[in-house]
This record gives sequence, C-alpha cells and structure tokens, in this order.
Amino acid sequence: MNKNYYITTPIYYPSAKPHMGHAYSSIIADFFARLKRIQGFNVYFLTGTDEHGQKIQRAAEKKKMDPLIFCDEISKTFRDLSDTLNLSNNDFIRTTETRHAISVENLWNILEKKGEIYLSKYSGWYSVSDEAFYSENEIEDLNGTKKSITSGSKVEWVEEESYFFRLSNWQDKLIDFYDKNPDFILPETRKNEVVSFVKSGLKDLSVSRKSFNWGIKVPSNKDHVIYVWLDALTNYLSALNYPNKSDNLYKSFWPADLHLIGKDILRFHAIYWPAFLLAADIDPPKRVFGHGWILSGDEKMSKSKGNILDPLEIIDTYGLDPLRYYLIKEVSFGNDGNISQDKLESCINSDLANNYGNLCQRVLAFCDKNANSEVPDIATFTDDDKLILDQYSNHYDNLIKYSDNQDVNLYINFIVEQLFAANKYFNDQEPWKKKNDKLRMNTIIYVALELIRKVTILLYPIIPSSSLKVLKILHIKEDKIDFETIKDNNYLKKGLKLSKLDILFKKIEQND
Repeated sequence: MNKNYYITTPIYYPSAKPHMGHAYSSIIADFFARLKRIQGFNVYFLTGTDEHGQKIQRAAEKKKMDPLIFCDEISKTFRDLSDTLNLSNNDFIRTTETRHAISVENLWNILEKKGEIYLSKYSGWYSVSDEAFYSENEIEDLNGTKKSITSGSKVEWVEEESYFFRLSNWQDKLIDFYDKNPDFILPETRKNEVVSFVKSGLKDLSVSRKSFNWGIKVPSNKDHVIYVWLDALTNYLSALNYPNKSDNLYKSFWPADLHLIGKDILRFHAIYWPAFLLAADIDPPKRVFGHGWILSGDEKMSKSKGNILDPLEIIDTYGLDPLRYYLIKEVSFGNDGNISQDKLESCINSDLANNYGNLCQRVLAFCDKNANSEVPDIATFTDDDKLILDQYSNHYDNLIKYSDNQDVNLYINFIVEQLFAANKYFNDQEPWKKKNDKLRMNTIIYVALELIRKVTILLYPIIPSSSLKVLKILHIKEDKIDFETIKDNNYLKKGLKLSKLDILFKKIEQND
C-alpha cells in the first residue's frame, strides 16, 4: 500500500486580501492533511498564490506599482493567513518563482512538440476577473453589460492572435477517462456537471495572450504570454520539482491524491488540467473535489458587492479552533454554506464548551480529587464499559472510509455522537456514588479518560491546538498521535500522572 499522500488547496489569486472562502478551502485541506498524517501517511500538503494574468496587471497598474512588488505584498497576506489558520502545509508556492517558470515552459514545449498547440486568432468573450473564456450561451446582458451567467463577472470582447490547445481532440478521451476513473470528480453532482459539459462539445482552448505582458512568456514566441490557467495549474507539478521526474518529491507524490478546490474553478481542474496532462503523457491527479462557496447572507462573497467576510476578525473574536470546528461541522461539505454569528456561538457553547470542554474538565477534576491525578488501577470492564469503548474499534473502518471519500460530515457526526455518549456514560455511571467501591470508581474514571483520549485524537485534525492541550495532559506528543490507537481500550498506563487542564472553551453569552 502506498503510504504517500499529496493534497493541494486551490492556488489563490492575490488580487485582493484573503476572505472566508480562502480560509475554508485551506482549513478543509489542513483537516485532511492532518488526518492522513495520524493515519500513518507521509503527507505533502501544498498551498500558494497564482500571481500572473491581466487581472493582476490591472490591479498593480491601478496602484501604480510594479506587478511583482504588488504580488510580493499581497502574496505575503496569504502566507501569513496560512500561519494564522495553523496550517500544516509543507510548501507555499508562488507562480512568480523560477522553479515554477521552468515547469510551465517545459510543459508548453512538450505540448507544442507533440502538435497539441497551434497558432491562430482568438475572437470571443473573456472575463478578466475570472481569467476565463466564455461562449455566447454562457453570458447574459444585464443593463447593457455582458456578464458570465455562472460567476456574474463582466466579460469583454477580445480579438487577438493566440495559441490554441487542441482541446476538441480530447473530448472522447476525457469521457473515457471519467468512465475509467469514476471517483476522479467528487461530489457526484459536480461530476455530472462536468461530464454533461464535455459531452456537449469541446472547442479548442486559447492558451496565450498578446494584449498584456505580465506572465510567463511562450518559449518560442516572446510576444505571447502563457494563459494564466495553463500557468497556474502547473504549480501542482512545479512544487514537486517537475520536470525532474527522477526527483524524490515527484516520484513519491505524483499523481496528486486530492486537489481540493471551489466549485467555481471546477472546469479548469476537471477538464483543462487532465487534458493538458494526458496530452503531455503525464498521469492526471487521482481526484478533484469541488466544494461549495461560503456565502455572505445568500450571496457569494465578492469585492464588488462589499460582502467579504474577514476570517481574521472572526478569529480575533472567537478564536481559531472554534472557527475551524464550525466550518468543518456546520457546512455540508460539497454544498454552499454561510457564517451565522448565532450558529457559530451556539456551536461553540453546545459542542465545544459543553460536550467536549466540560467532559474533559469534569473527568480530570474528578480524577484529581479521587485518584490523585493519576491513571488508576481498574477492575474488569463491565458490558457498559465495553459497549462505549468498542464504538471506536467497531467504527474504525468506517472512519477510514470517510476520510478516503472526503465524507467530512459523517466523520464529525460520529465525533458528536461519541461526545454525547461519553457525557451520558459519566453521568449514568455516577462515579461519585461509588467511593465505597474504589475499583469500580477507578474503572469508570479510566474508561472516561480513554474516551477523552480517543475522541481527542479524532478531533485533532479539526481543532489541533485545543486537542494538543488535552493530549499533552495524557503525555501524548503531536508526532506520536496514532489514529489506530483509538481501537485500543487499554492504552493509558496505570500510574501515569496527569497535569491540570485550563478551560478549553469559554461559553459565550448569547442574546435571547
């Protein structure tokens, strides 16, 4: 079994500061990266910024800045966001780096040499905001302005000399690829959208521009800049030191296991990207997952609408782990979701403060008072003890399957159920009434400590900082977290001294 795992976020377009949509993609990717690591995988987790194209050039010109200096400043905000979100990424790539340009030029040369690229003239609708080409049936006229139906972005009529990629030749081959790799696109609804679009007919794709110069030049014709998406998508390869296929990173991690993206860039990743790769005799990634948008009210966030949600403001108010937990639990993964202050506060109070935090506080405080803050000696487990402890081993295979299939909500639903069950167990067993039967009281304490350990391991990929505070008390270091140990009912060693736990999550006073 291959124990290497390569996961990527979308490569972010730094024309403006990061918003909640960027945070969501990154947090979800970090969740999977951490989960795979504790499952024993050697994970390579990539994020970064896509810094070329007309949109960037115009944004820099508007500020009277050199495009690279503009990108240096904006890209830094995304790099800083990675730190703020406590991401465990191995690399942060910028498309303005030399290593990336080498990869893009190599891919272009292969496609050109194989006859997959030819020079002609482009005329059609183009969105600078989306860096995307649209056909007549994909645009609409709103008050005299032509806009993309899907994104709502303004489109412009463009006529210029352009290189084209023979995408039309790959229509049947892509359908065949989707058939042979049924899990390449998830969720299923996204796959159906892509297959329908491809079956409706593919036209050759313009892959260069002459009307601006901010980008990687076509190697054989410096008058042309390589289309930003052919440029940007190649980041997934350039981070692995492609075209050096003998490099250990490339050999270990390509093809990528999971490209995690927003649904608005699905076409680029699920149609153009595999076509480019197949045409260059490079294996496509194993999976592209198109998640939904984080909405502001009922609308997609956009700079023009002025409805951008700033993740930094929410983190400053509520903390990082509560935001991570809320986004992973309350947004149905694959569908659109939104941030609600009331729901966020309720989630913090009910799930984090009451169900998890209070469980840890109660059990550890009782252990301190009645077992000298040590893991106690125990009697034989009763049927009630075994029933709740065995939930983890009984569901172990399902939990692995959830992570493999990106079933985020099923994974976290199991955690919530077990938190309720653990609290109920401690209440029902009433160890405070068993002080005359010390072995039974100690056994209840032990079972409760084991339940805390097991559920905290499951929570670690979601709320890493808070989980590590609890695991530290149990003397489990971050690099020693082992997912498989949730099956072990006797992991904690008798006599282990437990330290004190501060309040994990403070309850929030909510208005009625």
